[in-house]
Amino acid sequence: MEAELLMILLVACQAVLWAATLPQSPNLDTMDRRLQHARALLRESPLVDGHNDLPLTVRELLGNRLQDFPFDRNLSAIEPYASEAKDTDLVKLRAGGVGGQFWSLFTPCRSQFKNAVTLVLEQADLVTRLVDRYPDDLQLVTTADGIVSAHAQGRIASLLGVEGGHGIDSSLAVLRTLYRVGVRYMTLTHSCNTPWADNSNAEEQEGKQVLESGGLSHFGETVVKEMNRLGMLVDLSHVAAPTMRDALSISRAPVIFSHSCARALCNHSRNVPDDVLLKVQENGGLVMVTFVVHFLSCGPTATIQHVVDHINHIRDVAGVDHIGLGGDFNGTPV
Repeated sequence: MEAELLMILLVACQAVLWAATLPQSPNLDTMDRRLQHARALLRESPLVDGHNDLPLTVRELLGNRLQDFPFDRNLSAIEPYASEAKDTDLVKLRAGGVGGQFWSLFTPCRSQFKNAVTLVLEQADLVTRLVDRYPDDLQLVTTADGIVSAHAQGRIASLLGVEGGHGIDSSLAVLRTLYRVGVRYMTLTHSCNTPWADNSNAEEQEGKQVLESGGLSHFGETVVKEMNRLGMLVDLSHVAAPTMRDALSISRAPVIFSHSCARALCNHSRNVPDDVLLKVQENGGLVMVTFVVHFLSCGPTATIQHVVDHINHIRDVAGVDHIGLGGDFNGTPV
């Protein structure tokens, strides 16, 4: 299951990157022609984005009231979305040639030990209702074959990913239930430790958090093994480097980083160190480069060249077979 999903993510990403970096030639001598070529490749292979927080937007702005959400219009021209959440709508997804989207089921760290499980299930319900509301454009899928089928029918394959291991409330039963609901990856932490895994903020010397488990606890190892057994992708974005290394040493299946960049180019704890990139290569996993400005440049601004630089660095260290894209649209104010 994990390998099939990863192959879909990878092949489409490689096709687009290849088109974008082709040398000058008589047939591809302008940006317009390169874009035409990239769009042709996107029609052939479904490009799957690894992370989108649109469900969070609908929850925060509308209290999950989809009847008030004009998803089929350009939200950049409609308030409050133009100011607060203009990243994602059907118009942009279609224009960008997106073939598949992992929708993030995000729950804030303040929900840990409280109502995190409820919030995850409500977000899963929201995505399901969104797909039902736009059946000609979206299709809920749980397998690689489902992605291919949706793409062949001109629909955007919609997949579920839980952002933050606190969303299972340290319960393997909840993890299994989420898999049955359709969740196909879980980020082991968000910006807080769980009782069984350390997050990236715990690496910061000036931060208020500390490395409590030294990576993964024994129960954390069990979580990874159960995810492997189920066929749920282990997502290592947001986790501390010791957690990355522990998970890679334990996982029997390829892992992903659903929205991370290279730490060698931007020394931020949310990014992936080179030694971990090499372990991702050995593991057969995927690092999906994000468009979050601060993770790209470690500064207030970034350009497409920063994205290209991170892609090229990951290619040079881990290899071209281990690169994906995970925009984190609607998940960051910049």
